[in-house]
Amino acid sequence: LSRLAEAEPAEAASARATQVARAAEALRPRLIATRRDLHQHPELSNREERTAHVVAEHLRALGLEEIKTNVAHHGVVALLKGAQPGPVVAVRADMDALPINETIDVPYKSLVPGVKHACGHDAHTTVALGTAEVLRQLRDQLHGTVKFLFQPAEEGAPDGEEGGAALMIKEGALDNPRPLAIFGLHCTPEVEAGRIGYRAGPAQASADGFSITIRGKMVHAATPHKGIDTIVVAAECITALQSIKSRRIDSFEPIIITIGTIHGGTRQNILADEVKMEGTVRTLSEEVRNRVEQLMRDTLAGVTAAYGATFDFQYLRGTMVVYNDPKLVGEALPSIRRAVGQTNVFEVPKRMGAEDFCFYQQVVPGFFLRLGSGSKAKGITAEGHTPEFDIDEECLVTGVKVMSTVVLDFLDRHQSGR
Repeated sequence: LSRLAEAEPAEAASARATQVARAAEALRPRLIATRRDLHQHPELSNREERTAHVVAEHLRALGLEEIKTNVAHHGVVALLKGAQPGPVVAVRADMDALPINETIDVPYKSLVPGVKHACGHDAHTTVALGTAEVLRQLRDQLHGTVKFLFQPAEEGAPDGEEGGAALMIKEGALDNPRPLAIFGLHCTPEVEAGRIGYRAGPAQASADGFSITIRGKMVHAATPHKGIDTIVVAAECITALQSIKSRRIDSFEPIIITIGTIHGGTRQNILADEVKMEGTVRTLSEEVRNRVEQLMRDTLAGVTAAYGATFDFQYLRGTMVVYNDPKLVGEALPSIRRAVGQTNVFEVPKRMGAEDFCFYQQVVPGFFLRLGSGSKAKGITAEGHTPEFDIDEECLVTGVKVMSTVVLDFLDRHQSGR
């Protein structure tokens, strides 16, 4: 009898996964059309007016409740209430594009010069809309409420503006009602479409920025001993900062310190009296993150003092580590495997790229999936944030299947206390 009791839920889950797969497959033409429309009309961070309108109209057509617009500038938050009472779970998708000129020759090429969906946010938005449609069709099986968050400015708000996940939270996107958990995904071109990558615990790095100004003394280049050469000091600082990773931090702790810009000097025969540098720091540990900031300051103080120069150092905290709740990951993996097959689900390495999904994870447990979107056979292999980036649109159906199954199973599991 106990074996029969165990078999019944498993059979029911398998049957529902099949039902979800059929519903997602039936949406294929619409998913492709929606993604291509969004791809042709990309909008930069905090400027996603048309995209938000498309999203809101789609959700209204589905009959979702309490659709809120203009959250964190152009964000959209909507509720889908199931036929059965239960907890709340959230699904997040980002909407913004990048200031990149598209170079690939496709029928859905960007119509906006210098702006392109080069990170797959058009696909993320489409998958979330498709998930809403599948779950609306299966409303009778929905034990609880799904909160959809369509977020602007994941790539970062323009200078002088707030935006992104932090502003969504500040304006109440996770309140009334508060979800028990939040799920999101991201296109991953190095993973073949149809496959899903996951990682429990620290999955993506924190991303901080910094600026350094070194000040010395300007003199004629023929008499450098009378001045303080800030370009030489800057070169020494760059080298010394790299030694933090190799000599001051445990070699098993991933860390990146990158100088991205350097500006100094006015003429070839004059020693520069000022050099400015900017860069980024990536870590996978809050402890290391805090230590690196102080080590950088100490290093700059030592090097500049040795040359008689002075410095200003600003360390700007950005996004935190994306931390996938291990319990949530463990609960969701069987659902993902049912959706795409055991062999199509695999653990991925940690990534040093950042993602502001981390802000939601500071409030509720979260799981950020890697959606395979590449295809070597079709030549779709370009990395994100490049002019050649594209996705294999097969990933749209996969994303809808996975997210719909994960949400349904999560609500089932938590409404019954399992």
